[in-house]
Amino acid sequence: MLKRLTSAKEYMDFINEINRDPNFSDPMLSNEEQIRGNLLDAPDKPSNQIWGVFEGAQITGLFVFLILEEESYIEMLVGLSRSPKAYEEMLSFLKGTYKGCLADFVYNPGNHLLHKLLLDEKSEFETEQQKMLLKREVPCQSSLQVELYSPKYREQYIAIHSKEGYWTAEKVIDAPDRFRIILAIEQDEVVGYIDITHKFEENEPFDVFVKENFRRKGYGRAMLAKAIELNRPKQMMLLVDADNAAAISLYESLGFVKAVGENNLTAHVSL
Repeated sequence: MLKRLTSAKEYMDFINEINRDPNFSDPMLSNEEQIRGNLLDAPDKPSNQIWGVFEGAQITGLFVFLILEEESYIEMLVGLSRSPKAYEEMLSFLKGTYKGCLADFVYNPGNHLLHKLLLDEKSEFETEQQKMLLKREVPCQSSLQVELYSPKYREQYIAIHSKEGYWTAEKVIDAPDRFRIILAIEQDEVVGYIDITHKFEENEPFDVFVKENFRRKGYGRAMLAKAIELNRPKQMMLLVDADNAAAISLYESLGFVKAVGENNLTAHVSL
């Protein structure tokens, strides 16, 4: 039985038990800030919903979703269960209630139950993401022009920005309380950018891009070094394609280390 919840607090024993399981832990609950923002504070956010799946009085699954009906978009913020029936009931509910919406699921690569279900739905999968944490300071000097976004570069930034995903260039620009935009400039041309959060205790780049003709010149390294500098004394993490050895090597050279057991997969499903 699926039941709308007004709080997750009374189910913390279940939440902690599942989240300690290396195969079923939730990558969106990997630190105290995420637990607070994605789970405990969910009832205070109008766009968030908490659902529990029960067999009798026993909870078998707990889920938190960001629901943006006006944008036909859903994101699973929390998904905790070791029951195939709980995942099936959750997905059946979404398909019946939000038909036509795009749903994004970010989950533990070891969660074979959810993964099989999403495979059966012919979902579109992104490459597995390796989580990395900034653990040491590495000096980085560069003569390249790297600066914070300003409206004079608006059209150039929008033109080269990724058009996929929820956070388009326009939405990032309109969310200065959440994002800091760092640009790479060469002869007044925007040749790269980083969109990075700045409101959290642990911030992360959401998108990093350098134009093809300007790669291997140090722009990516210079922009990330600038982001690290501006983020201090807060912490920083990032996600990188797990098979991208060159990018992982770059990040390691800037002081990042791999976070063991905290990788994630993202699947896109049309309901």
